[in-house]
Amino acid sequence: MHTHSTASDGQYTPGELVGLAKEKGLTLLGLTDHDTLNGIPEAVEAAGKAGLRVLPGIEIGAKEYRSLHLLGYGVRLDDPGLNGFCEQMKVARDERKYRIIDFLKEKGVDIDLGEVEALAKGGVVARPHFARVMLEHGYIKTDREAYEKYLDTDEYKRIAIRRMSARDCIETLHRAGGKVSFAHPYQVKLDDGALEGLVRDLKGWGLDAIECYYTKHTPEMQAFYLSLAGKYGLHVTGGSDFHGELVKPDVPLGRLELELDWLLDG
Repeated sequence: MHTHSTASDGQYTPGELVGLAKEKGLTLLGLTDHDTLNGIPEAVEAAGKAGLRVLPGIEIGAKEYRSLHLLGYGVRLDDPGLNGFCEQMKVARDERKYRIIDFLKEKGVDIDLGEVEALAKGGVVARPHFARVMLEHGYIKTDREAYEKYLDTDEYKRIAIRRMSARDCIETLHRAGGKVSFAHPYQVKLDDGALEGLVRDLKGWGLDAIECYYTKHTPEMQAFYLSLAGKYGLHVTGGSDFHGELVKPDVPLGRLELELDWLLDG
């Protein structure tokens, strides 16, 4: 229910990702690339041959918090509003890559943009591509270090992409026929009280679900998110956030059993 391909910042093409899902024994795969639907047609075609189902999805960020991400499931690929948003994000990312290169040079990290673009394989250039090139050239020892030192800092905020509000994100996804889940809640880094307040606001704006099951959630986090889902009448989703072992070495492609009639039969 939460994976990424080369259409955004994943290691595998959409078709290759479907092949991995088939090997894993999955019957449903949610492809949720960042700010783009471009990988969905290839994934759907591959899934038809492999005998599993691909749920068209997308992951978008909201402006209220740097890691407030929303997953849209079952969206229409021909929706004008969502496609317009994706095109805006593509332009924004294309412009941002030059700002990131300059920002890194200010910090003593001198890498070639061509190498970064080559990793993107014609797709959207994203922060993980920069992190991998930095790792290859010895500027960092782990991908995580790239974010902690450079790409997810307060200083980095000045070059970050401008985002829509969470309310506008949810409305955009709903207009495209999708259902919306609050992705990896722990990443917003709020205490339990503040996080519950955020969930209450999101529910008021139309949120459908919470991603309670996630690679990095502790048992305590998972229990709290499940309690929030119950309290606010939200559905439960889950996903590994798989990008590939070269991008996120500690996050394998996951497998979960979820009740999804609310999503698949709508």
